[in-house]
Amino acid sequence: MRARGLDKYPINLVCQTLGISTRSYYDRKENPHSNKEKEDLELVEKMQTIFAESYEEYGRVRMKKALEEAGYPMSEGKVGRLMRQGNMYPKKCKKYRATTNSRHKYQVAENLLDRNFNADKPNRKWCGDSTYIWTDEGWLYAAGIIDLCARDCVGLSFSSKHTQELMIDSLDQAFKKYKPGEGLLFHSDRGVQYASNAYKNKLQKYKMIQSMSRSGVPYDNAPMESFWATVKNACVHGCRFKTRKEAELKIFEYVFGFYNTHRYHSSNGLKTPYELRNERASEKKSVKSQQTVIK
Repeated sequence: MRARGLDKYPINLVCQTLGISTRSYYDRKENPHSNKEKEDLELVEKMQTIFAESYEEYGRVRMKKALEEAGYPMSEGKVGRLMRQGNMYPKKCKKYRATTNSRHKYQVAENLLDRNFNADKPNRKWCGDSTYIWTDEGWLYAAGIIDLCARDCVGLSFSSKHTQELMIDSLDQAFKKYKPGEGLLFHSDRGVQYASNAYKNKLQKYKMIQSMSRSGVPYDNAPMESFWATVKNACVHGCRFKTRKEAELKIFEYVFGFYNTHRYHSSNGLKTPYELRNERASEKKSVKSQQTVIK
């Protein structure tokens, strides 16, 4: 900040008083931004691009990771400072509201998962849940399935009705794409759609073992609730959709174009879901190869 009345004094006297050279004064006057400031401005522009591409999700930890991969390593403190300088503040997740209707006549399954949300290999443990999005045409319901190994979404379906067919469709998608072996543990809440005979029969056909959360305990399916909270934070909150199709396309693009492939996941050690899935799948192939050689 310039002091009051400073401009009425001779420049050489002011510089002498402040302990700087007149050359430095004129260099600064001709080039108001130092090299460091220019570098910071360039970094802020780069970070703003990353921030926009991340659906304004990234805080300083994920931003630091993204910058390192882009060839700009720096401390977490500097990342935080530059994010504030560039007015980059990540969206805050709102509390996720479930759509569970557990008042039904169907028999529920035991909670076999028991909050053990880790899986050493893909296609060992899946979680499923649904949510809803308001559009000008009415409610859009979405059913998703994630793999607990890498937290990637393996099945995603949409409908104007909250039915068992919606849930079965996402399960069919996941099974056809990944073809898991016998004994996969499938966990969900106690909703009527998951407890229905049609859904149970489908799980039996695919040789999956069913597990269900305890009544009124959302933490038993925490990874799935976290997934939907993240999706809504990125794609739904603050948005108005004219049609169901518009909402469906935006969510689909986010999940399979960013969440699975590019978003650094804290549960994966800041690896993307696909990155970790491929690593674990490669480990499995390597072990099989070694066993074949030993035989």
